[in-house]
Amino acid sequence: MAAAHSLSNPATISPVITQSENKSKPSSTSSFLKPHSLQSPWLGIKLSLQSSKPRPHLPNHRPITATVSFSLPTAKPDRVASTEKVPKWSRRAIKSFVMAELEARKLKYPTTGTEAFLMGILIEGTSLAAKFLRANGITLFKVREETVKLLGKADMYYFSPEHPPLTEAAQRALDWAVDQKLKSGDDGEVTTTHLLLGVWSEVESPGHTIMTALGFNDDKAKELTSLSSEPES
Repeated sequence: MAAAHSLSNPATISPVITQSENKSKPSSTSSFLKPHSLQSPWLGIKLSLQSSKPRPHLPNHRPITATVSFSLPTAKPDRVASTEKVPKWSRRAIKSFVMAELEARKLKYPTTGTEAFLMGILIEGTSLAAKFLRANGITLFKVREETVKLLGKADMYYFSPEHPPLTEAAQRALDWAVDQKLKSGDDGEVTTTHLLLGVWSEVESPGHTIMTALGFNDDKAKELTSLSSEPES
């Protein structure tokens, strides 16, 4: 009965609860002031959202600088040195050139040729030239397939240079594109269409051979030329 009386007396209950709460409290209350910590009124324990593992020290990264180029390699340095205003290459054409170099490295070829220009144009994919090729059934997969058939597979242990040098045909294709732009007398940039037609102008190059095998011809080249009257946006 004494035990029952003690349980019914609130005065005897509070010291027991207080003593139990004091035992559950941590020795230092400063931990409750840390960020991302919660005190659950239902469980009576502290829930921490912080990991107990120390965070690794991250070194300061050096800022990355990028240089934007508006010209591509030329075999006619006298043109650049002359007073003649040399037209700039379009953003899509420059990206196509960069993708061509990467594709040559991917295939482990020692040089960037006209066949790589075709693949670069298709990888960039948004230019009039790329859309015209796809509309005529010339896709990246088909060009890659024809390239391997024509040039073969490179040694799997060969490491292509970071910037595979241009073949003579590829360099002539670039210069042809600039020459055609200068002959037109129009303002604006040298576009991806000029680059593709430059590949077509190199009759004995792998790029021309692949285009012919996939159904491209002089009539399609004239059609593309007429479509390219509007500048690339």
